[in-house]
Amino acid sequence: MAVKSSVLVVGGTGYIGKRMVNASLAQGHKTYVLQRREIGLEIDKLQMLLSFKEQGAHLIEGSFSDHQSLVAAVKQVDVVICTMSGTFFRSHNLMLQLQLVHAIKEAGNVKRFLPSEFGMDPARMEDALEPGRVTFDEKMIVRKAIEDAGIPFTYVSANCFAGYCVGGLSQMRTLVPPKDKVCLYGDGNVKVVYMDEDDIATYTIKTIDDPRTLNKTVYLRPPENILSQRELVGFWEKLIGKELEKSNISAEDFLATMKEMDFAEQVGIGHFYHIFFDGCLTNFEIGEGGEEASKLYPEVQYTRMHEYLKRYL
Repeated sequence: MAVKSSVLVVGGTGYIGKRMVNASLAQGHKTYVLQRREIGLEIDKLQMLLSFKEQGAHLIEGSFSDHQSLVAAVKQVDVVICTMSGTFFRSHNLMLQLQLVHAIKEAGNVKRFLPSEFGMDPARMEDALEPGRVTFDEKMIVRKAIEDAGIPFTYVSANCFAGYCVGGLSQMRTLVPPKDKVCLYGDGNVKVVYMDEDDIATYTIKTIDDPRTLNKTVYLRPPENILSQRELVGFWEKLIGKELEKSNISAEDFLATMKEMDFAEQVGIGHFYHIFFDGCLTNFEIGEGGEEASKLYPEVQYTRMHEYLKRYL
């Protein structure tokens, strides 16, 4: 049996990061979590780190303001996974990864780096709307730095997080399902990929020792989770035994609402537009340089969205 790689998770207390730590431990990897010196009085994050330690993870102190501490941290592992948030007001976190790239290059021992991606594939978002486009542009800057440095990589495109896009039936400004009315984007028939966040972590950890995913983009597209918004609404209606009153909003009217939004909401409008009107998650075939996770790992029993919705009853 092949020896499993040791893993360092950067951003381990975040929304996806904590799941990545748990998945790494569950799959038997020696798991390290970067404990940033800047944690200060963030008690919830500290308690989470301590809980990871109780589960068998190792904490490594390091800081993005101390290059040598990052070098020392990555020298202890085979794989580095960064899960720092790159959404809304935290876009600058993505650029901090350039310091991590420099540290990995100097250390010279890392067999695989997975940068903070886990959403839409930025390589396919060249025409993304402002202001949300900055997220994709910064991810591509990080990709270029990784590849220029000759660092082995895997990029993970995980598509729509269920917690944000399934709970509210893909409605903006809510995380829980409506019980009376729902607005459909266009005709509601554009295909979207919805993923349970724990499954995202499970598939991601599966890739790290797999030669088939080396220097490739892995797309999470399990077939039963490729759904339209209308199909998602139908699951909820069946669960509650009631048909919701439906309205439709055109692409033009949807984009017009951006004028009334603050910066974070404008980013969200742009991303939702590309997902639910353009179909950017499913309007292409995975070609050379890409792999689909559920085909690589059919043993993973991923969560179907009709099951996911039951938690809201």
